Amino acid sequence: MVVRVMATGVFDLLHPGHVYFLTEARKLGDELVVVVARDRTARRLKQEPYVPEAMRREMVESLKPVDRAILGSATDIYETVVAERPSIIALGYDQIWNEAEVERECARRGVPVKVLRIGAFPHDDLASRRLVERILERGAAPRETKA
Repeated sequence: MVVRVMATGVFDLLHPGHVYFLTEARKLGDELVVVVARDRTARRLKQEPYVPEAMRREMVESLKPVDRAILGSATDIYETVVAERPSIIALGYDQIWNEAEVERECARRGVPVKVLRIGAFPHDDLASRRLVERILERGAAPRETKA
């Protein structure tokens, strides 16, 4: 039996933390399916995405640990779980979902899964939010002129 692992996220600005998360998730099974959040979902959970959903899905699918990347449901996150029937759902360290609640809801919908949380990438200063802050700081800093 193939152990299918499902990971989810917005993956707006790909960074080393995303690669770490997906690499660790892939180690949990035989196949990694990544559900990329729809633009509408990203707006609701985080903020307006910088990169459109179709491009984010394509970028995620190009990563070595990922077997397939799909767009999630814009209305019911569990629709994708029912359609893909993973054995394991991998959550990132900062994702808001409660493991036990996700397991219960999946079981209620006929998909018994184990939900595991992946630890944080050791270099938190490379997360999307912090990268954007650093870029904005550099853009606002006065430029030195060469003599």
